[in-house]
Amino acid sequence: MSGRIPQYFIDQLITRTDIVDVIGTRIPLRKAGKEYKACCPFHDEKTPSFNVVPDKQFYHCFGCGAHGTALGFLMEYDHLGFVEAVEELATRAGLDVPYEISSTPAAPKPSQDQYQLMESAAEFFRKRLRAAPIAIEYLKKRGLTGETAARFGIGYAPDAWDELLTQLSHDDASRQTLLRTGLIIERDNKSGFYDRFRQRVMFPIRDSRGRTIGFGGRITEQGEPKYLNSPETELFHKGRELYGLYEARQSTRQLTRLLVVEGYMDVVSLHQAGITFAVATLGTATTPEHLNRIFRVCNEVVFCFDGDRAGRAAAWRALETSLPQAREGRNLRFMFLPDGHDPDTLVQEEGRAAFETRVVKALPLSEYLAQELSARHDLTQVEGRDQFIKQAQELLEKLVDASYRELLFARLAVALNLSVDRLRRVMPLSELDVKHSSTSTVTLASAGRGSVVRQAIQNLLHFPQAAASLSASTLDELANVDKPGVLLLVQLASELKEHPELTSAALLERWRQRPDYHYIDKLFLRGPLASTGEAAAKEVGDAVQRIIAEQFPQQRFDDLMRRFNLGALTPAEKQELRELTQKSRSVRP
Repeated sequence: MSGRIPQYFIDQLITRTDIVDVIGTRIPLRKAGKEYKACCPFHDEKTPSFNVVPDKQFYHCFGCGAHGTALGFLMEYDHLGFVEAVEELATRAGLDVPYEISSTPAAPKPSQDQYQLMESAAEFFRKRLRAAPIAIEYLKKRGLTGETAARFGIGYAPDAWDELLTQLSHDDASRQTLLRTGLIIERDNKSGFYDRFRQRVMFPIRDSRGRTIGFGGRITEQGEPKYLNSPETELFHKGRELYGLYEARQSTRQLTRLLVVEGYMDVVSLHQAGITFAVATLGTATTPEHLNRIFRVCNEVVFCFDGDRAGRAAAWRALETSLPQAREGRNLRFMFLPDGHDPDTLVQEEGRAAFETRVVKALPLSEYLAQELSARHDLTQVEGRDQFIKQAQELLEKLVDASYRELLFARLAVALNLSVDRLRRVMPLSELDVKHSSTSTVTLASAGRGSVVRQAIQNLLHFPQAAASLSASTLDELANVDKPGVLLLVQLASELKEHPELTSAALLERWRQRPDYHYIDKLFLRGPLASTGEAAAKEVGDAVQRIIAEQFPQQRFDDLMRRFNLGALTPAEKQELRELTQKSRSVRP
């Protein structure tokens, strides 16, 4: 099916799902009071620290920090995408997933016949490898063992124009399926078809379920193109897929990092050497979709590039693509290889331990950014420093996480040999905050324990029914308050009033794809502040009234300060300024 899954269905699905049943079918749970415990499936431990809370329909590991809803558990444990996890829960609940009809034509969806045909093609190539001495010799020269070749399903496309076509097509329907999967090409004169891949070592590309969705073919001798990939098809989208990701997941239940390299042979050689967290982009630069997929699996990515000019240019493109994805808790690093080496040759020359040391010592994004900008601009000249600042500001504007932006800002100040305050005057972060944080959750996330806004949000997350006590007029008044986090609080409360049936788990899933999910998730993990729903409703109401009462007339204060600096205040205005100054000190959260 195609189209977007409607929000009402996801709400209904989360409400009808029993998280204990979902998790209990995958790991053994032991009842402990109102909760359930187990040894965490996401890290090694002997004492159970993994808790499942039926009341909240939520799980949390106090050892490694893994947490989420039933939907999130399926995504992490079964390595499923969001849609796949929804479909899995729907099947368990006996529900059919509805899809909204898009105003734009939907892309054709792959059929089971296409998946089966791709598996048949993979098997065809594997069999041909056994009878291809030239390909076997090539793989041996590259240092690959038979076991590694079997694990990655490596095969060989024979030097023939239609051998695969002959073997796998029996009628016009099967030929059309071969054409749709990119395995054959139609002749220019429309007189027939021929095999796309010929005389190449074949690398099957697998999706998250291990299904073959495309191929990469490499010539064994001289010639162009060296690599030939499957075209874009209903099954295969090179801007989304990562070669070796399925194999990496099979090697390690809980990946802590992924190493992104360029070639198929690099991935295969690294895995054979024991570096089983290597993946590769498929003939394209790293895309936002690649990063989304990576950060669903782990929180650290290391980009590996050649140390030459082309490698440096590719690294810079990766940095620019990565900045919108960078945030607190995510680790992005950049690794450059010695001249004359690629990952394949280097790991064979120096071994696993030395190569992994290079990975661990890879430059953090902040360090790479500062070094590269410093190399691009002459910081001994005023013009060079000015260009450094302008380019840095353009890059910082790509960031959506202000706490991370502050860290980068501080590192750039060091590179310029300026104080943070001085750099802020020439490159003010306030403009970036306005641009990227309409809800001002950045300040909220770092606020102290006394923040009434944060307290109200925490109570609503754990007791959604508490929003019912807030009137529409109160929320309208609250929306006019210029204070960090207030707009987020208004959005949350308004949504809960409109959908009073939402549970905490359903609420979290509603916010999963939104920019503020990071902060919502953090505040939920802090736990409830009230002990009951009634107490939460009272605390939320009191907090909202306090926020409204403490609204400070900033514009009037700024105007009076400007006139004060000009010596133009009347006695009455001076008294008003004194009162506002006292109020500004007393209402700080």
